[in-house]
Amino acid sequence: MNEAGVSDPERIWEADVLTLFPSMFPGPLGISLAGRALEEGTWRLRAVDIRGFASDKHRSVDDTPAGGGPGMVMRADVVAAAVDAVHRPESAKPLIYLSPRGKPLTQKRVRELAAGPGVTLLCGRFEGVDQRVIEARSMEEVSLGDFVLSGGEPAAMALIDACVRLLPGVMGSGLSGEDESFESGLLEYPHYTRPSVFEGREIPAVLTSGDHAKVNAWRRERAEELTRTRRPDLWEKFLTESPKGGRHTD
Repeated sequence: MNEAGVSDPERIWEADVLTLFPSMFPGPLGISLAGRALEEGTWRLRAVDIRGFASDKHRSVDDTPAGGGPGMVMRADVVAAAVDAVHRPESAKPLIYLSPRGKPLTQKRVRELAAGPGVTLLCGRFEGVDQRVIEARSMEEVSLGDFVLSGGEPAAMALIDACVRLLPGVMGSGLSGEDESFESGLLEYPHYTRPSVFEGREIPAVLTSGDHAKVNAWRRERAEELTRTRRPDLWEKFLTESPKGGRHTD
């Protein structure tokens, strides 16, 4: 980001992923918008095998949890060695551990990450990572939601995809993402296209009226209605943070 706080269109955004399964990458990130941007050099991806930093002949990366209990825990010394080989403390790239106990990932945080130089992501497995290395390396813990995955890799892919699509030129039109869910604090309004009638359901007349003011008002009303009924938590936050008290006025 430059001194004015605007992302540099010439920069190359970089994602370093620490994982036990590097063959999972690029996976979905290698196709569609993200894949094309990766081929064009708009961003870079490096998947690093954590197991390569194990010190014993069996390449052990985990051990039984202290205090007993089920499962295994990723060892602090092995994870630290992998992190230190990839991530520099003075780097402006945040070091993020994908964890169900982390702070929920928001579109605001995604925009911040996309505007920076990139991210270093740690993908946990088993019961998770030894707490000591999380604290010692000042990791930011991030969660995609209140559910548990078998590992951090799918979460890492989702985070990277959310960031890459915001990089300059990736989505094409600079306006293409402005009305999407969460960008304005509201869920996105419904979309329609041809045919004009589908199984007896017509496109709302206002959308084919040619009256842009009425179209914008209709979209705003639908966005507010959807947010209020489906995500009351977002609606309350929107009412609190909106300078106009939530309701749109022209």
